[in-house]
Amino acid sequence: MTSNAPAERPARYRGLDGLRAIAVTLVVVYHLFPPALLPGGFVGVDVFFVISGFLITSLLLREHDATGRVGLRAFWQRRARRLLPALALVVVVCSTLAWLIGGDVLVHLGAQVLGAATFSYNWVSIAAGSGYFAAATPELFRNFWSLAVEEQFYVLWPLLFPIFLLLPRAWARVGVALALATASAVWMGTAVDRGDDLTRAYFGTDTHAFGLLLGVGLAFLLAPMLARPPAPPAPASPSTAALAPGWMVVIPRFGGGTGPVATEAPPSVARVTRPAWVDAPRARLVTGIAGILAILGVVAVSMLPPVDSAATFPGALLVASVLTAVAITAGVWPGSWFGPAIDVAPLRWIGDRSYGIYLWHWPLLVLAVAAFAGTGTSAGVPVWIGLGVLAATAVASALSYRFVEMPVRRRGLRGSARVLAARLRSGPRARIRAIGVALAGVVFVAGTGAAIAAAPAASTSEAVVAAGRHALEQAQREAEIGGDPGATATPDATETADATATPGATEAPGASGEPGATDAADPAAVHVSGDRITAVGDSVMLASARGLLERLPGIAVDAEVSRSIWAGPGILDSLAAGGVLRPYVVVALGTNGPVNIESLERMAAAIGPERHLVLVNAYAPRDWIPGVNADLQAFADARHNVSIADWSGAISARVDLLAGDHVHPGGEGGRLFAETIADAVDAAERDHLERRANAIRRIESNLGIDLTP
Repeated sequence: MTSNAPAERPARYRGLDGLRAIAVTLVVVYHLFPPALLPGGFVGVDVFFVISGFLITSLLLREHDATGRVGLRAFWQRRARRLLPALALVVVVCSTLAWLIGGDVLVHLGAQVLGAATFSYNWVSIAAGSGYFAAATPELFRNFWSLAVEEQFYVLWPLLFPIFLLLPRAWARVGVALALATASAVWMGTAVDRGDDLTRAYFGTDTHAFGLLLGVGLAFLLAPMLARPPAPPAPASPSTAALAPGWMVVIPRFGGGTGPVATEAPPSVARVTRPAWVDAPRARLVTGIAGILAILGVVAVSMLPPVDSAATFPGALLVASVLTAVAITAGVWPGSWFGPAIDVAPLRWIGDRSYGIYLWHWPLLVLAVAAFAGTGTSAGVPVWIGLGVLAATAVASALSYRFVEMPVRRRGLRGSARVLAARLRSGPRARIRAIGVALAGVVFVAGTGAAIAAAPAASTSEAVVAAGRHALEQAQREAEIGGDPGATATPDATETADATATPGATEAPGASGEPGATDAADPAAVHVSGDRITAVGDSVMLASARGLLERLPGIAVDAEVSRSIWAGPGILDSLAAGGVLRPYVVVALGTNGPVNIESLERMAAAIGPERHLVLVNAYAPRDWIPGVNADLQAFADARHNVSIADWSGAISARVDLLAGDHVHPGGEGGRLFAETIADAVDAAERDHLERRANAIRRIESNLGIDLTP
């Protein structure tokens, strides 16, 4: 291959603009209007992958057929002209807006810009442990992960393309591409099933290359069918002679030349023609119907809620990719009516600007939610914000396409710079416009630098969780230094004597000045001390750890990030087996997913009838939270030794005490969380005392004696 061979401008493939429009619509709806409309709309990214694999391979085949070689430098220059201007514009504009807004939208901005600039955003996010599907604080440019995968493909695939051409048959090339696609899909499914990080499986170029490779295989498969139709035999002429295939006689024109010579025909003359059956009306009908069904199938897949298993990763993604390959085949089929049908004007308009739409919509959404709602996207996207971002995306992508993307694609980067310089030397109006463009560029670049410099190391939610973890670690160290295991905040240090005490077994009034002594005669004076409480929870409890330790000294706290209700039974079984489960057991595991009734029953069995279980209901902008709280309440209502700590009711009127994600409490919020738990435990203690007193009165009434000491 050479680096300076010019590439023939390819013909436009019918149907691809319509498919791009459908793909970007799925992704935009998934992000702007979650989760009800298209909960699986992220499969639109895989539609893009298949289109990219098919189109790039087809272009390389076309150039190789026309010239016998592939111009690497020219190929990469075309990709740079196509991708970089819009990408740079989005980065500098949105980074500057993020600087003006401030807060969590700036977190890790420097790493994000680095990933965008080096085509490695997916790997930068994986290395940083960023989560795509459940991150509390969204990254401003998180959607760039898929661009990074495609850009890596654009760099590597032209280098590997000649190796495929060494295979003598088209079916062999197709087979190798499909084998590699299968390996990538299996690798993703294996990673998900063995419990690896879902984001690693989803973002990884190795685990998510199957769509691109399906497109590669499709291009090799369709190449013979997209070749020129067989030409009718030419009539005999005295100026031509029959020769072996691939050869022709060149007759000189009058006035020049040295006589007839035989020469080998260029590759474009000797190319393989497509089979005659490809142009049959029945083939067009069948492929058109298959294309319609394939589009409907992709939309149906996007309506399926995702699950954290191989059923979605790669199951749904692979189904969408295969259906996309069918739709591409139907669209580009010679004489197809399906391709022009989905390339209608509105879809073609969206398809032409799909790259810009994809780039702009997510950063604008993150900025709008932060500016107008004061939260992250995980806290929910109000419909009016989604509609506003949709309108802003359409305007921004249209302006970018007209004034940035197309001029650079026509003139190149250097040519565009020369035009700008020429306008600076032109008349006053052109000079003013050029100066305005230059100043805007300087402002946005400076704003990007300021945003990177001002970016915090952690989001507010990460900060409050880290503060809670630090409080627990500090309490543990102090307990170890002081030699007082009962004062530690970890379950392992709980004294067996405290662990075996039962609710209601309180000391006599005035018998002890120690915390935790209760007065059965005065219900208002009933206060359960922390050394009688075991608390198990998720990141909400972890963020509230300092408040718990202050309000309930000696409480045993076992809290960790991303825990769900499924983790509860195992933790309580372990504590019970170790003899360190205290009389009151507080469980706060409702934030990260729906409640599983079997898990609740197992936790109730683990604490046994001699202890009391306090279930903390949840508050978070998640669609499953109302169901969680209803299930917890119903479970508590059916059992005398289970009650509810109403965290949702306590915090719903004080959301200002939560971090930017509207999930994790800050300092004052943690104290409110602790007070809510303390009130629930005290109420349970008063109920125990009242039930014991009522039992004593019934015995006295039945026996006619007074048991009062």
